[in-house]
Amino acid sequence: MLKEPPKNSREKTKNLLLNLQDKICSSLENADGKAKFTEESWLRDEGGGGRSRVLKNGTIFEQAGVNFSEVQGKELPQSIISQRPEAKGHEWFATGTSMVLHPKNPYIPTVHLNYRYFEAGPVWWFGGGADLTPFYPYLCDVRNFHKEHKKACEKVDKNLYKVLKPWCDEYFFLKHRNESRGIGGIFYDYQDGTGNIYRGNNKNGQASKASQKIGKSNLNWDDLFSLAENCGQAFLPSYMPIVEKRVSQNYSSKEKEFQLYRRGRYVEFNLVWDRGTIFGLQTNGRTESILMSLPPLARWEYGYKAKKASREEFLTLIFTKPQDWLNDKDLEKFCMENNIFN
Repeated sequence: MLKEPPKNSREKTKNLLLNLQDKICSSLENADGKAKFTEESWLRDEGGGGRSRVLKNGTIFEQAGVNFSEVQGKELPQSIISQRPEAKGHEWFATGTSMVLHPKNPYIPTVHLNYRYFEAGPVWWFGGGADLTPFYPYLCDVRNFHKEHKKACEKVDKNLYKVLKPWCDEYFFLKHRNESRGIGGIFYDYQDGTGNIYRGNNKNGQASKASQKIGKSNLNWDDLFSLAENCGQAFLPSYMPIVEKRVSQNYSSKEKEFQLYRRGRYVEFNLVWDRGTIFGLQTNGRTESILMSLPPLARWEYGYKAKKASREEFLTLIFTKPQDWLNDKDLEKFCMENNIFN
């Protein structure tokens, strides 16, 4: 049986996400040193609205978008009802913040963040996560991103990262390419403190197996609120050290062309598979804000083949496949031997 959320659940979560948007935008502006975010506030006909912030043509970021929304409606779309049938027929409320950063330098990864909260009649749940999509990755950067998010999860429950890491690998996967979007991070959805942690569709996957091994979740509303808070706060220490380390790294037109080619994969995922994009369009969200995640420039090349033992080949051989980034000594040795560790 679901326990009712606190009386101030909506306002408390809204304030958490607004403050997260403010903190991230301020830090990104300070790091970029040139461009500033422009903000558009918007209203939705069916109820609610939001504020969209976009930074363009900066020193570091080609485009950075950080959204906040707080919306209501009469009926959730079928894509959610299929997961939470008890929400059918109820008015709903949702609030969230989402972010995608597309840096100029190919050695700085693209990054995505999203944290959200829903209420619909008798049910409520939290979802969210963050993932990293590098083009020329280094294992130490990957480890930093995962280490910070692992610490954030373990502040709430020592078992969460064991499920949320493989769940992220499972979710950010391009089925039509048979490859991961990047090196993952964490991902979770439909968290209401009842049942197993994993609420995805792959019952034979690693996330499901880890969840079954852990057993029933005893997390309450406050625990799950803290999970969103901790993971949101983990973003800057997980990502900004990578930016600072790679921002002055030299690159040529070859690396830039490969970055644009791999950005095409990002577009494919967001338009074909991403549930957030689908939900936004199905609920008559603001199209400009929904598609803000797309890069300003991308390209496609028929039949591309990377040169053997090149950095480009290492991306698809190693860094677009799920790995034990933090503990695999063989992976560490390989990366050191091929100058892709630090």
